[in-house]
Amino acid sequence: MPLALLALALVAFGIGTTEFVTMGLLPQIADGVGVSVPHAGNLVAAYALGVVVGAPLLTGIGARIPHKRLLLLLSGLFVIGNTASALAPGFGLLFAARVLSGLPHGALFGVGAVVASRLVAPDRAARAVSTMFLGLTVANIIGVPAGTALGQQLGWRYAYIAVAVIGVLAFVALSFLVPHQPRGPQSGIKHELRAMGNRQVALGLATAVIGFGGFFAVYSYLVPMLTHLTGISDSSTTLVLALFGVGMTLGTLVAGPLTDRALRPTLYVGLTLLAVALGTFYFAVHSTVPALVTLTLIAALSALITTPVQMLLMAKADKAPTMAAASNHSAFNLANAGGAWLGGLVISAGWGWASPALVGAALALAGLGLAITGGIMDRGPRRSEVIISSPRDPEHQEARTRRAAPASTQGDSATS
Repeated sequence: MPLALLALALVAFGIGTTEFVTMGLLPQIADGVGVSVPHAGNLVAAYALGVVVGAPLLTGIGARIPHKRLLLLLSGLFVIGNTASALAPGFGLLFAARVLSGLPHGALFGVGAVVASRLVAPDRAARAVSTMFLGLTVANIIGVPAGTALGQQLGWRYAYIAVAVIGVLAFVALSFLVPHQPRGPQSGIKHELRAMGNRQVALGLATAVIGFGGFFAVYSYLVPMLTHLTGISDSSTTLVLALFGVGMTLGTLVAGPLTDRALRPTLYVGLTLLAVALGTFYFAVHSTVPALVTLTLIAALSALITTPVQMLLMAKADKAPTMAAASNHSAFNLANAGGAWLGGLVISAGWGWASPALVGAALALAGLGLAITGGIMDRGPRRSEVIISSPRDPEHQEARTRRAAPASTQGDSATS
């Protein structure tokens, strides 16, 4: 795997840290800007709003900008947003800064996924994308707990300063490690929008919104579930969340090779097992060891289906995959909002703290139904190949061919 993937993983690490660290610092932030904790919770929604709006918007604006330059511009915006978050004097400006911080999130992941897939041979594209996603899962093990501890000890502003520093380091790594990737002749907003009109792309995004909504229905209420039903103390929930991050990392590690080998079966099996695990959690949540084991499985399975959804969207968008790849992260944030809303609905209806697990299982099964529908539609005579077929410049393609050629062939070419 090229070193450039480490730079992309560092970007994902910074994104994952800034997205989730706010949740662990809400009491400190509320005290700092003079609002209640529930009111401070709107900052989480502000970031999600930035992601949903920014993914298609910034990808469209940058449709003709070479990928490396666009990554650098988006990374710069990421640094500005988090620096503004650290310096915001009041809630209003902090809310605006969190929206600004979320704007480059989806576009960075979308452009980064396309860049990662083009750094390696086509049969290793999913592994390259999952390597980038590892930065996001590692953030849940290291970045978020460390950022939370830093914010609790020194003040919440220091957590955002630390994220801004990570963004600067990522900017430098991208500058030196990511090669130039010029846009193809069919790049531009019209081609990106035309690709978004593909029925398979629409089904893929719907699968992400519904299927991942099942995961977020549980994740959004995980801490009160553990404290009220499992009996885990408040001080131990951070360790459980770190364990959750370990599960996500394990799922991401196996997602790449499995997706390269069999994309749709990986997606089908992942959603099926996720539904089973969520349903099992409804019963296992009352005992510590079964609850922790099931939670680790839920985390691993949620990460397992991330890569095949991402690769499917990029494949079906064909020669304009960037906006589809970025919009996938808008879909994740819509899943977050929808899953949290449905989970809260059944809790408020008196079904109990464990009831979001049943909602999650139902949503995962609905996502599976959408994925299978897409697979059935893809069996016709005009079925598209599930590979990355985006245009590459002649020099890049020639270099790819030379790398793939046997050593003897390369030697013959060098002497001729």
